[in-house]
Formats: sequence, C-alpha cells, structure tokens
Amino acid sequence: MDLTQRFNKQVYKIAVSTIRQFDEQVSSIEGILKLTLGEPDFNTPEHVKTAAHQAIDDNFSHYSGMAGLTDVREAAALFMQEKYGVRYDAASEVLVTVGATEAISASLLAILEPGDKLLMPAPIYPGYEPVITLANAEPVYIDTRSNNFVLTPQMIEDAMAEHGDQVKAIILNYPSNPTGVTYNREEVKAIADVVKKYPIFVISDEIYSELTYEDEHVSIAEFIPEQTILINGLSKSHAMTGWRIGFIFGPNVLIAEIIKVHQYLVTAASTISQKAAVRALIEGIHDAAVMKEEYRERRDFVYEQMTNIGFEVARPNGAFYIFAKIPEGYEQDSMKFCVDLAQKQAIAIIPGIAFGQEGEGYVRISYAADLDTLKEAMRRIANYMQA
Repeated sequence: MDLTQRFNKQVYKIAVSTIRQFDEQVSSIEGILKLTLGEPDFNTPEHVKTAAHQAIDDNFSHYSGMAGLTDVREAAALFMQEKYGVRYDAASEVLVTVGATEAISASLLAILEPGDKLLMPAPIYPGYEPVITLANAEPVYIDTRSNNFVLTPQMIEDAMAEHGDQVKAIILNYPSNPTGVTYNREEVKAIADVVKKYPIFVISDEIYSELTYEDEHVSIAEFIPEQTILINGLSKSHAMTGWRIGFIFGPNVLIAEIIKVHQYLVTAASTISQKAAVRALIEGIHDAAVMKEEYRERRDFVYEQMTNIGFEVARPNGAFYIFAKIPEGYEQDSMKFCVDLAQKQAIAIIPGIAFGQEGEGYVRISYAADLDTLKEAMRRIANYMQA
C-alpha cells in the first residue's frame, strides 16, 4: 500500500534545510574543515552545567507546567529588563520553548491562516518559510541587497502598499543570520514607527542579541510591545544549543493563544534544561561578554582576509557570520562554487542560495571557530581563488 501521496500537500512544498543538506554532502570529504553551522564553538559555562547536575540529583525529572518553571520565567523576565529595558510579567507574558526554533513555529502557527502574507527582509534565515508554507500562508520577500542588507521604513511602506490587508505579520531577525547586520536605536524606532500604523504582528527573532559589536542591542518591543512577539533563547548567548531553551515574550493576550500551539507541539521544555537556564540567566547574565570579545576578534580577522581575497562584504556588527559576494569572474552559482571549493580545498562554507534567491551569488562563513582554524580556512579559500 502506497501512502506517500496522502500527506498534507503542503509537506511536499518544503524540504530539509539547504544548510543541513550541504553540510552533510561535504562531510565525507577527507580533511574537510567546516565553517557551516551557526553553533558556538565554546562549551556551556561550568556553573550552568553544575546547576543541571544538581537538578538531576534533586529529581527534577517530571513535567513542568506548559509555560515553563516559574523560576526560569522570572529569571528570563529579569534578564530582559536588565539587558534591554523591556518589561514582561513572568506569570503571563513569558513562555519557555524548546529552543528559538520551536518558538518560531509556535508563533507562526498561532497567527497565520491560509492566504495570509508575511513580510520578510531577504536574504534571511531559512527556518521561517517552511512553517509559513505549512500554514498555507505566503512569504513576501523584501530585497535588502541594495542597502547593504539593511531594512528601511520605506521598504516596509512599499510592501504594505502592494500587499495591503493580506499582510498578517513581519519577521525581523537582528542581528541577522546570514548577514550579521543589526540596527541601532534610531533605525529600530524608525521601523517601529512604520509598523505601528498597521494592524500586523512583529515576530522579532533576537536570538543573537547578546552578540553585538558596536551599538548595544535595542529590541523593537521597547517601542511597540503590544504588536511584538519577541523570541530569544540561550543557544547563542550561553553556548547552549543542545539544551534547547528558548523564550517567547509578549502581551498576555498573545501568549495565551501561542501557548495552545506550544502545548500540542512539545508539552513543555526539558525540566533539567530549564533549571540550568535559571543559573545561566541570573549568575550567568554576563556570560556572553567573554565570548563576544573573541567573536569580535575573529570577525575583524575574517572580514579583513575575505576583503583582501577579493570578496565584497557588508561589515557585520552582530552574530558570528560573514556574508560575502562572490567576485566577478568566478562561478556565480553559489552551490556550484561551494561544492567545488570543498572538493578542491577541503573547506566548507554555506552557499548563499540557502537563504533565498536574494542570497544567490553570495557565501556565508560562520566564524564560530577558533582563530587557528579560521587562519587555515582563509588560507584554503585564498588558494582556491588564486588557482
């Protein structure tokens, strides 16, 4: 019996992430050096691991409530107030999720209906579109290449003028994956001033908020909290990708609906991970500072090297990515370029097409690797470009 054609038809319209596909494709190359995945190369801080051990010893091995443990929600609310000046009631406006990925899925599935449109500055992290597709909604990409990947208020106005009442929400991801671009206070406020004119949600994915290198991070929730579904987590700030702890912050009327979706997706986040998260958020409130300084040094090195090699790079001021335009005279199909690079020099970087058509002709480098590894990576890329 063949049941392959009896799935939800929307499933056939999505695929495994190109990032993951490419990473697996090149992994078998002998001696491959990979700057592919967006994962910190640091270990989780020791005091956070100690808290997890203690939670196991204390038998915190049962379900938490759907929204998460009270103490982690209180700690998360305090963290956001201390760091970014945004205030949330821990009891009704904070939801603990299984990483930022589940936070994105729960939020999108809670608000989207068939036929809705959702604005997204592009190129953009590829984790949003498949969920939008599953909801039978439609992404509308706003091409930011002409402005060094910076979304402007006028771009939003133009998109709203074209798509009007069909627009349900806009996604912001800053600091950005893949470009590393972020926004200063004036830019965030200008975007907020446009968005607040329309009855739309803002899903603001601020998972890299602790990794900004020039200006302090400013959340759009500071300006339009009633419209903002704010997503964050501990994966990047505390090198806790495998612990799977994310957060949704928002007005209680929004959280009350999103929690319904969250419950049926996952029930609740891992209790052990939540107890570790309390330690990370309180005692480890500044844990990202040491990592950030190392990332800054790596960014400066990779930016300089890639520019010297001949790539055009919009200087990133957040996250841990370099998004570089392939020079003229070389293969502009980013997938072909990256496969050939991997095969000839055993260095793997992500093809820009993984981030949408607006990413074609670019490559993404994750500099979440030690400086010696990055030096060798730059040497191999330089050798390839000079061959």
